[in-house]
Amino acid sequence: MFWVILGSSAAILTMFSFVPQIFKVIKTKSAKDVSLITILQLALGVSLWILYGINLRNTIIIIANSVTLITLIILLFLYFNYGRQKQ
Repeated sequence: MFWVILGSSAAILTMFSFVPQIFKVIKTKSAKDVSLITILQLALGVSLWILYGINLRNTIIIIANSVTLITLIILLFLYFNYGRQKQ
């Protein structure tokens, strides 16, 4: 039970780690502080975690990384929508 709670806590922290960055980009209408390489690297990493979770049939790994991937896709969309320069 301890490990399920620990894994779930880690998943929640990871899932929402990019939400503050998303809010900042929306508020400032600028993605100048966002690293495209970081977004792409993390998106690839969580995609691989999703595949790994599917292989293990581990719901926590699958859901946590799917939500994280969605937030990264939103951030990527904002990155290209607002560009790197503040308007």
